[in-house]
Amino acid sequence: MPPKRRAWRRTYPHDMTTPAGRTALFPIGPTAPRGYASGSPERAATAAALDEVRSAGYDIPNRVGAVEVRTGRRAPVVTPHAHAVQLGEVHHAGAAETLRAIEAATAAASWWGRLPWEDRAAPFLRAADMLEHGPWRDRLNAATMLELSKTTYQADIDAACETIDFIRANVENMLRMYDVQPGSLPGSWNSVEYRPLEGFVFAVTPFNFTCMNNLAFGPAVLGNTVVWKPAESASLVAHLSLELLREAGLPDGVINVVYGHGPDIGDVALTHRDLAAVHFTGSTATFQHIWRTVGANVAGYRNYPRVVGETGGKDFIVAHPSADLDALAVACVRGAYEYQGQKCSAASRLYAPASLWPALRDRLVALTEQVVVGDPTLASTYVGAVINARQHAKHAAALAKARADGTVVVGGNTDDATGWFVDPTVLQVTDPRSPFITEELFAPVLTTYVYDDADWDATLRLVDESTPYGLTGAVFAADPDAIHDADRELRYTAGNFYVNDKPTGSVVGQQPFGGARASGTNDKAGTVWNMIRFASPRTTKRNHLPARDYRYPHLDS
Repeated sequence: MPPKRRAWRRTYPHDMTTPAGRTALFPIGPTAPRGYASGSPERAATAAALDEVRSAGYDIPNRVGAVEVRTGRRAPVVTPHAHAVQLGEVHHAGAAETLRAIEAATAAASWWGRLPWEDRAAPFLRAADMLEHGPWRDRLNAATMLELSKTTYQADIDAACETIDFIRANVENMLRMYDVQPGSLPGSWNSVEYRPLEGFVFAVTPFNFTCMNNLAFGPAVLGNTVVWKPAESASLVAHLSLELLREAGLPDGVINVVYGHGPDIGDVALTHRDLAAVHFTGSTATFQHIWRTVGANVAGYRNYPRVVGETGGKDFIVAHPSADLDALAVACVRGAYEYQGQKCSAASRLYAPASLWPALRDRLVALTEQVVVGDPTLASTYVGAVINARQHAKHAAALAKARADGTVVVGGNTDDATGWFVDPTVLQVTDPRSPFITEELFAPVLTTYVYDDADWDATLRLVDESTPYGLTGAVFAADPDAIHDADRELRYTAGNFYVNDKPTGSVVGQQPFGGARASGTNDKAGTVWNMIRFASPRTTKRNHLPARDYRYPHLDS
């Protein structure tokens, strides 16, 4: 049932905003991360929150409307860097629970999408304030550190800063969209109403970013209702994210969460006649499966579903002989190793000129050997553990082959005795089509191909043609002509392109994120371009001077 509220008149988009060209009502970040210096209040608050999350013993239910659904099909929630440590259990859903979630979303759609925008935005904006200034920041950061194996800094810029910025950006972008109205001539008034989609949005979120809960949040601000399926390895952070929203006043049924295996949930959601949209971040293979499923069932839907996705990447750094050595080396380390290389934007292939490579190789070896791998809750740790045993086994097999091939420059080892650890690694290959430089690995592994300085143009073509992806990439050069060459030749190679900076770390409202080719639909998260995919505009003409004679002047004899 809808929340009790005051009577309200129907409003139209022109009533909802100030005129176009206004200053932002809800400025889009960036929210500053905290310093977490030794002895700081935030360091102490984080330590207390870590103790709280470790000791809570979570029993995570599915949330279907107002009901907590516990199925008894339990899966452990573990810490990747100490996989014997269990934070709790999550109840996995199946077909029956997914269908109930769809029914709850459908019921809520009858009133949620008809509320004024202020009423829909209010719980989200309150949640953003609660997350920025209250104990929820420490709690959600701590859960992100433990369940996803992120360092304090990586957790704060993700679970706190980007989540806050996405929420506020959603509201601001909604108002910008509402500002776009058609012209009218005397005698009539034209308007566009940005309706929510007819049906439910199926949001599928990845393990690697808590802030990607925005795949469920963004459509809901517009009046859509959501069935949310988080990644299996991110159940706790999803649960806490929704609990934050509920505490902030989000009504039951607007966002319904079901946990579990993809096929158990997706087979029901993706074939349901009321599927209105898919909002997805995850692997390329899974997204292609979703696309095929929607295509195969296209005749059975009430509307053509919108399919919005951000998927894999094989992101590059291409260095010109004029590149600054120190800046390049730091970008490689940060771009490739932060969060264990488990960012879809992580630098995983490096094209280095022969004249620069010896010095760069030595610098990378020295920096890599300084990097601390271990428990991310310890201040000195730079690289935590990869997310689960399956991913670790894949990386261990790949690096065993690299060692056998003699391609390891530094690192190359793995260990799963206490946690799923993969050493930061630099490889060097002589074949520009090597799987290490063309296939996504999702680990802290940077593969280098060394090119002859005279082959700059040919190397740019290699960067463009070697992989099917088009997500992020960077060029390092002091020569402006080289930067111009890279900008021209790599135009479709990256949806986010960086000049003399690492190809990671996009900021909401500053570097709209998303790529094309096999990397997704490039709908740019956190922007009005993304929001419009979850709105269904309706044009209304109000005629003030109706015609009273069917005849036109030319009919007179």
